Amino acid sequence: MTSWYTIRARASGAEVLIYDEIGAYGVSAKGFLAELGALPDDAAIDLRLNSPGGSVFDAVAIYNALSRHPGTITVWIDGIAASAASYIAMAGDEIVMPENAFLMIHDPSGIVMGTAADMRDMAGTLDKIAASMTRGYAAQSGKPENEIAALLAAETWLTAAEALEAGLATRVSEPVRIAASFDIGRFRNAPPELVEAVAADSAASEADNVANENDVAGEGRDDPPPVPDQQTKGPAGNVDPLVAIDDPATTAPDATAIRAEAIAHARAVIDLCRLAGQPQMAGRFLEQDKGLDEIRNTLLAAKAEAEPEITSAHAQPGRGNATQAWGDVIARTFKLKG
Repeated sequence: MTSWYTIRARASGAEVLIYDEIGAYGVSAKGFLAELGALPDDAAIDLRLNSPGGSVFDAVAIYNALSRHPGTITVWIDGIAASAASYIAMAGDEIVMPENAFLMIHDPSGIVMGTAADMRDMAGTLDKIAASMTRGYAAQSGKPENEIAALLAAETWLTAAEALEAGLATRVSEPVRIAASFDIGRFRNAPPELVEAVAADSAASEADNVANENDVAGEGRDDPPPVPDQQTKGPAGNVDPLVAIDDPATTAPDATAIRAEAIAHARAVIDLCRLAGQPQMAGRFLEQDKGLDEIRNTLLAAKAEAEPEITSAHAQPGRGNATQAWGDVIARTFKLKG
C-alpha cells in the first residue's frame, strides 16, 4: 500500500519524510507511530515536510508522539507545510525553512452527516482540536493564544521570513526548488507565487513524463535505413519531380519542445486565473488538463455566478460594468495566449 511517510534509520539517527497528504491512501498514523516507537530513544530525527496537510486527528497524534521523543528533532520544510503538516512541524526543536518555502495555519475543519446532535458534537470536537492546536503554535512561537487564534481563523500563509518573525520557524536557509504534486486549490488564501510555482512544476513534470514515455517507446529500436527518393507519376503518366517521403514512425517528438509547450500553457492558465481573481484554481485546471477555451468559460461562469452582471439598464451610480469589462479582458488574454 502506498504511504505518505517514510522513516529511514541512519547511523546518526533517523530521517522521516512526510511528502504527501497526511492520512491518505487509507494509511493512518498508527503505522507511523509504530515505526517511530521502534527508534532508539536518543535517536536524533530529521523530519522533512512537503505536505498540504490532511487528517488533523493523525497530525495531533504524530505531534504528541514527536513531542514525547527524547532525541533532538530538526524539522526541514522542503516546500510547503500547510494545515495539519504545519502543526506537526511545531514538534521540532529547530524548524528550518528555505527562503521560498511556505507555512500555513488555519482552523481545523470536518464533514459530518447526521442529526443536529451529531453536528453539534462535531462542532464541539473541532473547538477542542482548535484549542489544542492553538496551544501548540503558541508554545512554539511564544505569542499569546488569542493572537494565534486570530491567525488560525484567517487561514494565514507565512513566508520563511514571516514565520521566523512570528516564532514559528527558527532558521531560514537557502531557497529550494518547490515541487509538489498535490492541489493547493482547496485553500482560499494560497499565495499567487506559490500557485504559480506549483503549477509550473506540475506542467514541467508532466512534460518530462511525456518525453520519458517517448524515450522508452523508442528504446531498442534500430535506426531505420534511409528512405530513398521516390518518383511519383501524375495523371498523364508523366514523372513528377523527385519527392522525399518522411516516415512518421521514425520522427520522435522533441522533448525540449514538449516541455516548453507545457510551461507556456501553464503560464497562460495562471495568467487567466490571476485576471479572474482566482489564482488558486490554476493548479486544478492543469491537473485536469483543460484547454484555455474551457478554462476561460469556466472562469467567466464562476464570475457571473459570484457577482451578477450589471447592465446599462440597471446601472449603479459610480460603478461601471465591471463584469463586462472583466470578461473582455479575459477574452483578449485568451486570444493573445491561445
